[in-house]
Amino acid sequence: MRTGHSSPSCPDSACSPPPSPSPSQRLLAGLRHAFALDPAGPDSYSPEDRALIERLADAIVRRGMSAPAILFLESVLPLNYVASQALTFLQPFLSVCFNPADCERVARLLERRRTLELLVNAIENRSPATETRTR
Repeated sequence: MRTGHSSPSCPDSACSPPPSPSPSQRLLAGLRHAFALDPAGPDSYSPEDRALIERLADAIVRRGMSAPAILFLESVLPLNYVASQALTFLQPFLSVCFNPADCERVARLLERRRTLELLVNAIENRSPATETRTR
């Protein structure tokens, strides 16, 4: 003969579904991470990502474009996410000249706030020390 419990391990009060959140609770839950920043540490970058940043820095320094690149990168730091979206849009055209996997990885890296800062630091570390010239 069965009792009122559906299962001996689950009383009726414990097996009931949790109450659904109110609309205001759902809104607050959705906005909780709307303005969240990337993790502060450099540990969030994989070794492949770091290698790509190093390759970009090497290419810039080899071409003697350290100063203009640093000036440009420092001036567009707030726009890195917009640049990642533009790179995603232009990827079919850029894949003719560049490796498509690298273009996709660069676009993904630009979505993070700290990427341009890491690239600027890598360029500064590789560029030769500039000497001040007197006239």
